[in-house]
Amino acid sequence: CDINELPLSLVLSWFEQKAIVVLLTLLSLGVKNIYTGPTAPGFLTENLQALLKKEFGLRPITTVSADLATALD
Repeated sequence: CDINELPLSLVLSWFEQKAIVVLLTLLSLGVKNIYTGPTAPGFLTENLQALLKKEFGLRPITTVSADLATALD
């Protein structure tokens, strides 16, 4: 069983610098479809965000109801 097959939704908040290390660790383990927010840190340029979205499914959080519906889908 691959980790991405598990019924798991990860939301990573950018409130502390260690969130960057957590994100890099998850990406190195092959975890995909991670939600991040509430805003992107300054080092995540539009090009880098597009690349991470394409390769890993990294996406920003939106509204509570929309994110919850997606996570439970």
